[in-house]
Amino acid sequence: MGQISKVVKVFTRKLFPFILLYGCYLISHGHLSPGGGFQGGVMFGSAIVLLGLVEGTRITERRFKENVLSMIKNIGMLLFILIGFSGIFLGYYFMTDFLPQGAVGSVPSAGLIFFLNIIIGFMVGTGIAVIFYRLVRHKTQ
Repeated sequence: MGQISKVVKVFTRKLFPFILLYGCYLISHGHLSPGGGFQGGVMFGSAIVLLGLVEGTRITERRFKENVLSMIKNIGMLLFILIGFSGIFLGYYFMTDFLPQGAVGSVPSAGLIFFLNIIIGFMVGTGIAVIFYRLVRHKTQ
């Protein structure tokens, strides 16, 4: 792989937490404005991919281990399914929003949508990072 300049490395290290913060913003405000779990998750995943491209996948995988990311993705899937079936357990339909609705315009105002956005955000972000690790590993074999 080609040599990465020191400026790009420093800029990526400084920008990384802000990309994650913006991903959190997109996830938490997805039911109020454009954005949501998928878009915020893509921001999370792209931050890890950017760090992997600049720092190298071995160094990045020491900080963000593939098996931990995969476990978070799997736990998110189980939580999503449990939330979906909780409506059935309470006597409603699958994925029925049974939580009380908050005030319009406030952050937790959409019942289950807020929590589903968080779960989807982590599932998408960790999924993108895991796919990146596996693609890089496949190329080097």
